[in-house]
Amino acid sequence: MKHTIALVDDDRNILASVSMTLEQEGFQVRTYTDGESALQGLIARPADLAVLDIKMPRMDGMELLQRLRQRSALPVILLTSKDEEVDELMGLRLGADDYIKKPFSQRLLLERIRTLLRRNEVSRAEGSGAAPTGVMVRSDLTLDETKHQCLWKGADIQLTVTEFLLVKALAARPGMVKSRDQLIDAAYGENIYVDDRTIDSHIKRVRKKFRVQDDTFDQIETLYGIGYRYKEN
Repeated sequence: MKHTIALVDDDRNILASVSMTLEQEGFQVRTYTDGESALQGLIARPADLAVLDIKMPRMDGMELLQRLRQRSALPVILLTSKDEEVDELMGLRLGADDYIKKPFSQRLLLERIRTLLRRNEVSRAEGSGAAPTGVMVRSDLTLDETKHQCLWKGADIQLTVTEFLLVKALAARPGMVKSRDQLIDAAYGENIYVDDRTIDSHIKRVRKKFRVQDDTFDQIETLYGIGYRYKEN
């Protein structure tokens, strides 16, 4: 079964060239030239992954990402302008799974897409510390990897692929400290480089999502200069 990739960019040259590359690699591709039409299209026909440019007419990539996150955990890669660090950090805080700076190598984008799709499939199908049914239970936390579902005290917490993998890595061994490098490997794999601030942004967003349901949530602890751990009950 082919994966469907949504490309959203107001640069038609980028849409044409990237579409051609992805289709040659066996993907189905849908393209959009602005955020508003992309939102409508993705609601009507969900894709397996979306690649979003940030600067677009009618609705920019940040607002589109935010609107998508209100509805689903669709894997998202952001295309950011060169040296626009604020764009990257804001995108991660809003729930992007990855980002690539423009101008970019299409080979790099293809590898990031494949990596993210693999992570999505793995997070649904298996995972260390999970019971044979694919369900991990840690007191009030339940992670069902086959459904990509996270429950806290019975309430559904919508997590992106990256966020799900981070929570799973921490909850698999409560009380044990995970360094940022270990969490990067758990969420991104060994061949993808991201800096420490990326993990910090994801953890901050995960906490915020849990606290929307339970303002006393404090299970993910920060050990300054060391890393993070999931608190033992």
